[in-house]
This record gives sequence, C-alpha cells and structure tokens, in this order.
Amino acid sequence: MTFKPAEWPRKLRSQHWYGGNSRDTIYHRGWLKNQGYPHDLFDGRPVIGILNTWSDLTPCNGHLRELAEKVKAGIWEAGGFPVEVPVFSASENTFRPTAMMYRNLAAMAVEEAMRGQPIDGAVLMVGCDKTTPSLLMAAASTDIPSIVVTGGPMLNGWFRGERIGSGTHLWKFSEAVKAGEMTQDEFLEAEQAMSRSSGTCNTMGTASTMASMAEALGMALSGNAAIPAVDSRRRVMAQMTGRRIVQMVKDDLKPSDIMTKEAFENAIRCNGAIGGSTNAVVHLLAMAGRTGVELTLDDWDRCGRDVATIVNLMPSGKYLMEEFFYAGGLPVVLKHLGEAGLLHKNALTVSGDTIWDEVKDAKNWNEDVILPVEKALTQQGGIAVLKGNLAPLGAVLKPSAASPHLMQHRGRAVVFEDIDDYKARINDDALDIDETCIMVMKNCGPKGYPGMAEVGNMGLPPKVLKKGITDMVRISDARMSGTAYGTVVLHTSPEAARGGPLAIVRSGDWIELDVPNRRLHLDLSDEEIAARLAEWKNPVEPPASGYARMFHEHVEGADTGADFDFLKGCRGSEVGRDSH
Repeated sequence: MTFKPAEWPRKLRSQHWYGGNSRDTIYHRGWLKNQGYPHDLFDGRPVIGILNTWSDLTPCNGHLRELAEKVKAGIWEAGGFPVEVPVFSASENTFRPTAMMYRNLAAMAVEEAMRGQPIDGAVLMVGCDKTTPSLLMAAASTDIPSIVVTGGPMLNGWFRGERIGSGTHLWKFSEAVKAGEMTQDEFLEAEQAMSRSSGTCNTMGTASTMASMAEALGMALSGNAAIPAVDSRRRVMAQMTGRRIVQMVKDDLKPSDIMTKEAFENAIRCNGAIGGSTNAVVHLLAMAGRTGVELTLDDWDRCGRDVATIVNLMPSGKYLMEEFFYAGGLPVVLKHLGEAGLLHKNALTVSGDTIWDEVKDAKNWNEDVILPVEKALTQQGGIAVLKGNLAPLGAVLKPSAASPHLMQHRGRAVVFEDIDDYKARINDDALDIDETCIMVMKNCGPKGYPGMAEVGNMGLPPKVLKKGITDMVRISDARMSGTAYGTVVLHTSPEAARGGPLAIVRSGDWIELDVPNRRLHLDLSDEEIAARLAEWKNPVEPPASGYARMFHEHVEGADTGADFDFLKGCRGSEVGRDSH
C-alpha cells in the first residue's frame, strides 16, 4: 500500500484547545501549566496521549506505569508533548461476571476520552486480554493516529522441574485434583510457580494472541508481541514506540490507513499459525466493525483453513512465550506466511513501511519452538467455523487444541441449562454421562451470562476423569480462555438467550460434530426443532437497570463480534464545542 504523508507543519487538533490567546484558550492552557509546563510546549508540537490501562486490580498490567515513563522519554526525544491518561482497565482476573461484559464499556469510555481531550496521537498501553481490543476499537472509532505497546508476557513458570503455563496448567492441575492424581497441597504449591514475574499469561492465551494480532494488523512495531515484560528490550520497545507516534502524527498516519481488509486477513492467518485464542474471533470482528471493514466468520474459515500451526506453545504445544521470543517471535511467523503466499505483503504498518519490509529478514533461531511446516502441530490450524441446524449463524472450534479422534464424533447430549446447573450437577456420580457423550451448556452467550464468560471449556465429570479420559466434546454459546484446550465448540450462534436452536436441546438428543466438513448438526427434524422453539420461553431476565441493562439491550451476537449495535463504524475525532 502506498501512503503519502501529510504536509508538516500544519495545525493540529490540540491547537483547538491550546492555540492562540483567547479566553477559552487560556482557560485550557493555563490550568495545565499548574503542572510546571513551559509556555513553548503549547506551540503546536504534537500532544500525545499515553492511554494507560495500568491498575492494581489488573495484575497483568501492573508494570505499565513504569513502562509509560519510557514511552514519555521517547515522545520528548522526538519533540512531542506526552500526557499520561489513565483509562478503563477491564481485568480478566478480577471482573465479575466476566471482563468481556466490560470490553464495550472500556472501548466506549476510551473513545470519548480520545475525542473529547486535546490529543493529536495516542499510545495504547495494553496487556490483559480485553484491554488490547477495547483500546484498538476506540482508536478505530476516532481514527486518531495510534500505536500499540503491550506489557509483554511473564517469564516461564516452573514446578518440580516441569515448565508450567499460566492458565493452561491451572486447568490441567484442577482436573488432576478431581481425578485424584494431585493433592490440594500440591496444587497450592504450584500456584506460587505459575505467575513469577510481571506480565500477561506466558502461554499463547488471549493476551499473547491479541498482542500478536496488534502486530500482525500493523498497529504495533515489529517484534512487540513476544518480548517478556521484565526484559530490558521491552522498555526499549516502549521508548521507540514513543518516538514513532510523534512522526505518525506529523505524517497523519491513522488507524484507517493500517486496519484494512488485507490487514485483518493477515491477522486471521497469523492466528492460525500461532495457534491463537478463539477469543481473537470476537475481538477482530468487533474491531473491523469499528473501521467499517466487512469481516465475517466466513472470512475466518476461508483465510485460516489451510494455515498450519507452527508455533509450538501451550496450550496447543510445549513451550511458552519466553522461548517464542528467543526463537525470533512473531516476525518469523509473518515471514513464513509471506513465503507461503499467505500474507498481503504490501499491508501498511505503524512504522510507515509494509509488513513484508519489516519481517523479510527475520531468522528462526529455534525450529523446535517455531516449527518447519512439515513438523507443524496441525496442518489446518486456523479457527474452524462450524454451521448447521444447531448453529445457523456459526460456531467456532480451535483444531490445534482439540483431540484428533473427536473431530468427527456423534454423541448423546448431556445438557446443562446454565453455568449454575453445570456446577450443581457435574460432580454427582449419579450423572448419566460417559466419555462418548457430548456436554452441552446453554445461556452463557453475550445476553445469557450476561457477557459471554470463559466457561465453555467445561471441566469433565470426576467419574470420567478417573478413567484417565482427558477430553470430551463440549458445546456452548460461551467463550473459553485462550489458555484452555480440548475439543470445545464455542460461540454457538444465535445464542440460547436469543432463541437459537441451542436453547431447545434436551438431554438424550443426538448431536453430530464433523469438523473436516464444518458441520454441527442436531439430529432432529426441522419440524421438531420448530415445535420446540414455538414452546420455548426465555429463562434469562433482562437486568433491571444500569450498564448491565444497556449491555443486554444493545449487545450483538458473537458471530458479529458482540459489540454494541450503536457503536458500529468510525465516528471520527471532530473537536466539539468549547463550553467556556
């Protein structure tokens, strides 16, 4: 893509606040001077908002205040004026009922913070799962020059000589306790080893996936995704990002120049190659909706279907993000995609160069971490999009995390009406279930939970685990953590709370999963399905008031990104009226 930089110097949007000597200008400028800023900082140089999702209650982002100082240094060096702005931080670790319920609120709040304040460009300081998509959604909505810098992953976890991944081993050890293979005391001991440094999950979970998506989209500097949080090179990346955003403002290089259909297709293929999280599906669909790019579930299947998973990281593989960085990180993966004809090489990045210019000289320093294609974890690693009478609008499955022997399976449904029903019955030895059954959970989608929680990777019943069985087919309208694994069908659309066919599945019904043929079928006639739907009554009551009520009324389905219906499209950065 050819990009023509804007002329410089020119009047910037911050000058609507700070330029000239009117009463209103002095109102805005004068009060900011109480921080000790000299007058010449307001002379028309780029004002850069450092939008920081730091919070003590977002532990993955707990080090971003320190990292922001390096961003500031870079901005000063490049002749900009940095202003740090704390923004809404949706923590995966603490928010109930689920951080996903607050992704749209964060995106809306950050969008208004960007539009309503005197900034010419933005550095998006992100890390934990929802902070990356929410800030990118906001940047797409305002189209103010923006660049991502992530906090980076934690160092490897180790427990009794075994490499352990945050999230992935939480699920594994929890199941081991239920199976009688691990004591509770051992589980508590392992807890201390799982999170041993600042940073996000060290597996290819959602945080690392979304950091990779930002880089593959061209919205972060090359190499940003994998640098460990405590590595000095992470701080260098932050400082270089600060320098770069100043030039982006001068050039007027905006998200709309970078986040094109070709960029989204690059990201989808990259997600398949890294064995990325299924959560990337809803996030990229929502981000595309903000830019006006037409992106669908069919694009996910079309672009990702023939992409081999070559990154050998948990939960699909063996290693963790630390080794991925040492092996060469995401630039190696993007170079592979380019050499395989699976990359739009001319897609523009925040560097001002094409993505191919950024990665063409990357080298793979460890072929056991970033595998040759002939040794790929799976030859078809992209997200599988399933359709059929159980999921007319689609459902997703992650092949690289699934069991090959279950990819074509017909089983008897064991149905849980919601997450509470599942928790109440799953540990009961009287539950009529074995490893051939298909576990089905309803009312956990965007409207149903509410918020579409990460509960789709339902733990198996203890009586099955004690047989040594570690996987069963599971179907729901929920999400699952990017650190999770298993033959898990997610995001079934329309969700049960919207009256989708999932709502009328009963225990004893038979379901057929056929991943190679992308089929998810409930073995009932159309007439029987219609009759059941006619009798169905929605058990999900709308929240009485507040944000939860707004979420329930306006959230769209997972198949289009679960964004709010009134937030689609780019609304721009036009400066509003001055009330003074």
